[in-house]
Amino acid sequence: MGSVARPREEGLRRSYDLVAAKLWRVEEELVRLCNSPVPTISKISDYLRSGGGKRVRPALLLLAARLLGHEDGDRDVRYAAVVEFIHAATLVHDDIIDEARLRRGRESINAKWGNNLTVLFGDYLYTKSMGVALDEGSLAILKILSETTLTMIEGEIIGLEREGDVDLGPEDAIEIVRRKTAELFSAACRIPAHFAPLGSEEASARLAEYGRRIGISFQLIDDLLDYTAREDVVGKPVLSDLREGKLTMPLIAALPPASPQERGQVARVLRERSFENVSPFEILAIVNRHGGIERTRELARENAHAAKVSLTPFPPGEARDALVLAADTLVERAS
Repeated sequence: MGSVARPREEGLRRSYDLVAAKLWRVEEELVRLCNSPVPTISKISDYLRSGGGKRVRPALLLLAARLLGHEDGDRDVRYAAVVEFIHAATLVHDDIIDEARLRRGRESINAKWGNNLTVLFGDYLYTKSMGVALDEGSLAILKILSETTLTMIEGEIIGLEREGDVDLGPEDAIEIVRRKTAELFSAACRIPAHFAPLGSEEASARLAEYGRRIGISFQLIDDLLDYTAREDVVGKPVLSDLREGKLTMPLIAALPPASPQERGQVARVLRERSFENVSPFEILAIVNRHGGIERTRELARENAHAAKVSLTPFPPGEARDALVLAADTLVERAS
């Protein structure tokens, strides 16, 4: 990792320390669940898992479970694996939609195996995750997961419909982020309230809000890194979202005060899906000139703060401290 990532990784490591042993068991569960009599499924699963990932959603679920007094047994481990499966399925399908060639700095699954096998593998992950949740026997949690998955798909559809729309405003963009990304964070954080000793409807609602807000913040910083980080840090080409026809918050926040000429330059990149006639440096200049970077960072911090506020009613302790640290660390990774 580059020096930009070290503070982030250190902060996440400290957040994860409290649930490190359980996170290891999540990895073992992912290996077990990916073991298939169909060799291609096992091969793609191994490749996907070996690509790394911070396991943010499983870690948040485990910390929320710890916050609510769950320490023994494997229900948190199993549900953490379910959430990671759903997340992995979305990444797989996203790469097909975006025709992405890279994922986390190496060849994407669709680039390596082709779209036909990859879309089926994504479907396999979704179905497998629901099967594991069904085995756990909680219809309330299964309902949360199914509704979350539907919301994510709706977000993808809305995002595709608004792709390339230079009139997309910040509120609409946040709503797409909420659906596509933040609701899975929300589900991960609220699930323990339905099986942990100190779980309740109020705890579920507050942890859902924590997850939703931290998920929005997380995605806003990801969008920001597309404009500010080096390719070797983010593991994909910088400004790749714009090249794919996607407007994200740094540019969305900069467009209202932009001149007609500047908006025309952005529209041309979106239309042509290349920087052949408008350079990346011209786009970066527009974003910087009109405060898109600062506004995106401000929105991310506002949501991270709201996430921490939602934890206030819970008693002080290691788990709550770790969740607070996670919110701070995830939002500061672009500082």
